[in-house]
Amino acid sequence: NLNGFGRLNAFSRSIVSRGFSGLRRIVSGWGRSDVILLSQMQKSKILIFSILALSAFAFALSEYPSQGGGDPWTQQQLLSPTDLAKTLKDPKAPQPIVFSVGMQAVVKGSIEIGPAMVKDNLDKLKQQLDKLPKNASIVVYCGCCPFSRCPNIRPAMELLGSMKFTNYKLLNLPQNIKVDWIDHGYPMNE
Repeated sequence: NLNGFGRLNAFSRSIVSRGFSGLRRIVSGWGRSDVILLSQMQKSKILIFSILALSAFAFALSEYPSQGGGDPWTQQQLLSPTDLAKTLKDPKAPQPIVFSVGMQAVVKGSIEIGPAMVKDNLDKLKQQLDKLPKNASIVVYCGCCPFSRCPNIRPAMELLGSMKFTNYKLLNLPQNIKVDWIDHGYPMNE
């Protein structure tokens, strides 16, 4: 009297012993190993499904990258525009060194580096950073486009990490500099 796995095991052994070809996959269950045979049609369906699933996953990653899922910053390193604006308006507060790694230095007191996706500009940022202590309070921002697709913030944040800075933040501009800074009336360079 064989249970389901025993019948399957006996059946599959008899097929294998007769030379039936097919994909054999070992499935462990309840301490037993059973052989499951898949037809060529089943293998083709699995392959097509796997390709479609991987394609959908790759598309999702490219269209909707997650913050922190591979980005060179943590959630704790994101600085809200409200917090930076409050700091910049308070003359008694310690002021961070703010670098614009985008098209233009809009935030009050920020140093214009230029788009960090350009090697010469990234080198320019490195030269500026070489002058600072590793614990300096640093903020970088771009604001050229939606945060998730910005080509400039990632190289800048990677550089700060590789140079072993310990107190750097990314100004969280999820839309762009106009929507997330200018339209709020936050302090700007003249």
